[in-house]
Formats: sequence, structure tokens, C-alpha cells
Amino acid sequence: MADILLITGLSGAGRSQAADDLEDLGWFVVDNMPTELIDKVVEIAAVGETLAKLALVVGSTTAQRDVVDVLKRLRNSGHRVRMLFLDATVAELVKRYGATRRKHPLAEGNSGIEQAVSTERSLLESVKAEADLVIDTTNLTIHQLKNQLTEMFSETGADDSMQVSVVSFGYKHGIPLDVDLVFDVRFLPNPHWDENLRQLSGLDAAVRDFVLSNELTTKFLAHLESLLQFLLPAYKAEGKSYLTLAIGCTGGRHRSVVIAEQINNWLSENSHKPRVTHRDISR
Repeated sequence: MADILLITGLSGAGRSQAADDLEDLGWFVVDNMPTELIDKVVEIAAVGETLAKLALVVGSTTAQRDVVDVLKRLRNSGHRVRMLFLDATVAELVKRYGATRRKHPLAEGNSGIEQAVSTERSLLESVKAEADLVIDTTNLTIHQLKNQLTEMFSETGADDSMQVSVVSFGYKHGIPLDVDLVFDVRFLPNPHWDENLRQLSGLDAAVRDFVLSNELTTKFLAHLESLLQFLLPAYKAEGKSYLTLAIGCTGGRHRSVVIAEQINNWLSENSHKPRVTHRDISR
């Protein structure tokens, strides 16, 4: 049985970088893969163990739109099949193309990069919806992207269980693109209004104690943990490989960080190996 990973996503969002990183992790990588050849390549890979870990970078927007049907066939083939989608905000992709002076593949005539990116995003919505894992590379350095891929796809980092991630964020900086469940904790008392706590973060004991000492927090965590206890086995039974929980407050420094850490601890105590990220803690 082969381990097959299809790499898709927006132009400029990091597909080539992800391919290089996976190659470093021991995957056999085929770049710019035509969809009509995927079934044949997988058939060859299944013959021996040399291509047991196969990563296929699906190239053009048209090819990616066709990959949904291919994905359904592969998922019925008995192989382990996953699809990764690399995403980024329109503003970030425009910035990247401006810096490299490369032409976006959908840019025609006088149409600008922003219009091309928006068009591609619309065309690939159905592909993103089928992805097992979506990574938003907007705020990731190439080293952070590699670390994330290593955690998920290295020999030691990947297993057959559902991988759960927790991310804290600030609503004023935008909701993360690559999350499955979003919980808003702006109803909790805000440490920001305490001058002694304002410059601290949710990783500091004083802020943690302030948030957790509130009865509303205790009740919310009890309800959230109960919900997750119900949802996680159901997602796993449905075959979901990755699940990302997002906890949001106003700025992403205090309440969301505390709650994300608490959920991370609860997941660890319940036989999961979660990954926690505080996106906006330094803003």
C-alpha cells in the first residue's frame, strides 16, 4: 500500500517549497503532475516499496480542478491518500508576485495580479473543500513551513491517528484561513483593561490566573471539552486526518492564548498529540 499525497493550492502559496521539503523528508516527489497520469504513476508506485511515499504536485489551475475526481478514485483504491492545499491571503500573494516580478498564470492582458489571484481562489474552492489539510502560508517563513510539514509528514511525526492542532488568534487581525472549528472567547473578561496585565501574554501566570479564575471560563471549558469529546471520535470515524481548532479573542494575546493552552493540555491528557500555535501573540 502506497502513501500518496497530492499537493495543491494557489499559485505563489508555496507548493514548490512544500515539494522540496517533502523530498528532504524522503518522499518521492513529482512536480507539475498532469492529472491524466496520476492513476498510472500510483499503479507503478504500488508495485514495489521504492515509491511507498509518493507526493504529486498538481500544477495548473485546470489540472487541480480535475483532481477532485481522481482523488475520489484513489481513496477507493486501498492506498493511504491525502490532499494538501496551500493557501494565502490575496494581499500576501500580490506582494509575493510583486517582489519576484513573476507573471501569475491567470493574468491576461491588462488584468492585474489581484484579479488573477481572486479568480484562481474562486476556481479552486471545490479543491480546497476536498483537502485533508489546508496550510495558510501567509505568515509562515520557509523554515516554519518546513517545520510544520516535518511534524505532519515525517516518519516520526505522522501516524494513522487524526492529528489535532490548536491555534489562537485575534479577530482584529483576521480569522485564520486553514481552520475547521472556530470558537470566539471575546465574551470572557479582558485582561487588556488591567494595566498590570496589558503588556503580558496568555503564557504568563498572572494572565492565565486572571482568565481561569472567572466562573464563566470554567463553564465554557467544561462545555467545550464535552463537545470535543463528542466530536473528535466522530471526525476520526469519518476518516478525517487533520483537525484544526481556532480560539479567537480581540487581539490574540491574552484570552485566546490561555484557552488554547488549556485545550492543548486537555487533548494531551486524552491521548492526542496536539500542536499549538499562537498566531498573534507578538502583535
